[in-house]
Parts: sequence; C-alpha cells; structure tokens
Amino acid sequence: MVTTPYFVEDEAHLTFKLPPEEMSGDGIAQRWDYTQISVQNFSYKWTISNFSFILEGMRGHIRSPTFSIGANEKWCLKIDRDEINEERTTHLSVYLMLLSCPKNHVWAKFQFWIETAEGEETRSMKSPKAFVFVPYYSWGFKNFIRRDFLLSHADWLLPDDKFTLHCKVSMAQDSFSISDQNRKAGIQVPKCTLADELGELRKNSGFTDCCLLVGGQEFRAHKAILAARSPVFRAMFEHDMEESKRNRLEIHDVEPRVFKAMMDFIYTGTAPDLDSVAAAMLAAADRYGLERLKVMCEDALCRDLSVEKAAHTLFLADFHSAGQLKTQALDFITAHASEVSETSGWKAMVGSYPNLVAEVYRSLASANCPLLESPLKRLKNS
Repeated sequence: MVTTPYFVEDEAHLTFKLPPEEMSGDGIAQRWDYTQISVQNFSYKWTISNFSFILEGMRGHIRSPTFSIGANEKWCLKIDRDEINEERTTHLSVYLMLLSCPKNHVWAKFQFWIETAEGEETRSMKSPKAFVFVPYYSWGFKNFIRRDFLLSHADWLLPDDKFTLHCKVSMAQDSFSISDQNRKAGIQVPKCTLADELGELRKNSGFTDCCLLVGGQEFRAHKAILAARSPVFRAMFEHDMEESKRNRLEIHDVEPRVFKAMMDFIYTGTAPDLDSVAAAMLAAADRYGLERLKVMCEDALCRDLSVEKAAHTLFLADFHSAGQLKTQALDFITAHASEVSETSGWKAMVGSYPNLVAEVYRSLASANCPLLESPLKRLKNS
C-alpha cells in the first residue's frame, strides 16, 4: 500500500467592521473599529493504493503521513471503516487530526471530497462551522461514504484500485484591531536580535573563558552560556575537577562536526542541518540535556522513517527516551509489518532487543486488524 501526499497553501483575510455608535445629545458622535483576522488556507491530497484490501478487510483506522504549513502546525488525515449507521450499512469515516501546534489550540473549518477517475470532485462535505482543534483530537464526518457504494462504483471512484481523498482547511491565524481612537503612529520597536548577536559572539570568539577539545579540535566558548543552556555543562563547571580549574575540558562522546552544530544551537537556538546527523545529534542532545534540540532530532528522524530504517529508529528512540519518535516508529512498523520483518535491522532486533520486539507485538495486537495477522506471524518467525 502506497500513500502519495501533496499539499498547496495560500492566504486570505476576513475583515469585520463594527457599526457607528450613537450617543445621547443633539448631535451624533460616530466612531469606527476595524478587526482583521488572517486565515490560512491549504489543501492536502492523499492517494492510497490497493484500496480494495482496506474495504474488504480493514478494522480500526488508517492514518495519512504527517503534513504541515511550513514548520508550524502538523496535521494528518484518518480513515475509519467501522462506522455502522441505523441501516447496519458500513461507512467510511474521514477525520482531520491536529498533531501539534505552537499554541494550545487552533480554530479551523474543513472540507473533504473524493477525486474521480476523470480528476473531478465528488462526494464533497463541508464542516458547518469552525471547530477548535487541540493536539491529537480530530473532527470529521462519521458517515462520509458507504462501503458498498465505493465498491459498486470502483471504476469511477477507485481507478486502478486507488482511492484519492482531498482535504481543504481554513485555519484562523492572528488578528489585530484598529480604532479611530488610537490611529496615531505608534513607536516602532525593533525585533529581537539576541540570537544573531550571540551567534556573532561565538563566531568571533570574543570574551571566551573556556576551551573544549573534541576529536583533536578546539572550540572556544563561554562558561556562562554553556551552563545556562545545558545542565550537563553546568555540572561540569561546578564540579571541582582539575580540567574545570584550567578552563579546559576534553569531550570524548561527540564527533567534531556534530559538536559544532550542537554549539551553534546552544548559542542561537536555531535548528542545525539534521539531514545527515540526526541520529548522532539525538544522542548528543540527550547526553547534554538539550530537550528542544532532541525533539528537533525526533522530528527529522520521523520524517526520514522507511521500511529499512524503522527497526533501528525504534531502537534509537527507546535508547534515548525519545517518546514521540518511539510512538511514530511503532505506528510505522505496525502499518508495514510484512516489509519490516524482512529487513536486517528487524532481524538484529529480534536477537538483541526482545523487549522492543514484545512492544511491537503489543502494538500489532492492539491494532486488531485481520490484515496484520499474517505479518504478526512473520514477525514472530523472523
């Protein structure tokens, strides 16, 4: 089964004017207020191949890959096949789920439709109002389309046994208000440039008071900044050891290029390029107590999940107590159990980490899906 995600985005605005207010007296005093709410619109297309297998045997739900608007809110779609109405007819249910967002909730409207063999829109359903989304809570349509209707119109709705679902979301962003009572030009406050300034301080090695030796390379740094950002560095400098007194520490557990990227994060808070070093950076972030960098590494490894890497990613997540990444890895293995069971990484895990294998078994069992019974046997026999 293959899923093909695709999304586009644009931006619109909603504006509201409040009517003039009448005041008592001979004359009428008028005023106006103007509130602007920014609305972000985006759409997502999800194609699922071999969909007849899902219609004929699936229980529980199937989830789309994660998608997002830039690096902000993260979403996914979910399809359930177990919803039965009063006529005892099985329906497919479709839902939009928020996985994470910078704020504690998001207001959004949504619309679902199916793409036909001719590329046209059909079975469109819109939310009647804006709903509030919180992480891991979903809204959607319980009786989106009947299973027997899909099967009887397979040539039209399931061309080449592929099901293509579209979702359009309109999400409320920030708002601001203007009043005729406060239209005077305000003070323009410059944006904060602290991260840039600390980055320059590190780059120029100004006022450094310690030296870190990593793989034969020297890194000049500032004790106060390292101690403020990392509890591990703080403990090193507080400890009454000879290296600390000489302001010279040797680091043995991180390679130089990973340490350099980690230092950039410590000084500026910006994410380094994790494409090739996510696993090593996860270990370094865990070792030095850099929780935000650790989650960034989890996100990079999650986006890079594949059949070949799934077992090793599960091991890394468990070893470094990366809870979000571990959940994603378990979900991925559950969804691709047959393929994962053939990889060398899985076979190595069976021999060396039986506790993780047991967790995978529990995840497969909790999915309660007949399609996974055969993969479960294969995983056990690997």
